Amino acid sequence: MSFTPTLPLTGYAGWRYVSATLEGQMDRLRASPVVARDIAHFRSEIGTVATPGDLVGDYRLLKVALTAFGLQDDIANRAFITRVLSDGVEDAAALSNRLADKRYRDFSAAFGFGTGRAPRTGSPGFAQSIIARFERQSFEQSVGEQDPSMRLALDTARRLPELAAKGQADTTAWLSVLGDPPMRQVFETAFGLPQSIGTLDLDFQVTAFRDAAARIFGKKDLAQFTDPGAVETLIRRFSLQTEIAAGPAATTRGMAALVLLQSAGRP
Repeated sequence: MSFTPTLPLTGYAGWRYVSATLEGQMDRLRASPVVARDIAHFRSEIGTVATPGDLVGDYRLLKVALTAFGLQDDIANRAFITRVLSDGVEDAAALSNRLADKRYRDFSAAFGFGTGRAPRTGSPGFAQSIIARFERQSFEQSVGEQDPSMRLALDTARRLPELAAKGQADTTAWLSVLGDPPMRQVFETAFGLPQSIGTLDLDFQVTAFRDAAARIFGKKDLAQFTDPGAVETLIRRFSLQTEIAAGPAATTRGMAALVLLQSAGRP
């Protein structure tokens, strides 16, 4: 990718900088030649896609589609992606419904194959909805090449409020977090939970995450993350815990940068 984001700071200070400059940086990404060509091709051709094979058979279409859902690393796994799309999501036995990583289900549901009806690829607004996701994911991917933790923070800040607003039963909502590797890592780090908790019984994991949420936020339910303030607190804890894990030097740099920004009245 020809785009390079501007990331002068790390940790929570870096997060605040990126949040404040996001729109301008996104404009630069859209104007970069590679991204602009991928977007133009997707906008022009996605309406002709009638089957999973049509999508998987066009590398550039598939690149945009997978990147939009954070699944770009699967671009070589064409048989697997074809199965995910062909099965759809309506049957409980569909592949994406049986995978722990629920990004595959979101991907399959968005395109609407496997229903016996026309897919959503020709629906009004479909192309733009996927392109918008692709642009944001491409930005986050570029950020991750410089700062993986910042990418996780951006990803969670974007998707967590959507998940929290779905109105799911609370256990189902927390299971969605547990089944989402990037979001799960943010919560585990912010809550101070060990990665090894992932080897334990799911009911125990849900209880541990709920108890940690209650301890930090005063509430156990995931629906509280419709509140931007709760999301901000989660990202701040994640960023600071990440810097602490990186060592004293990183923590000192991050805190010093944040103090300078605050004293200057900047975000």
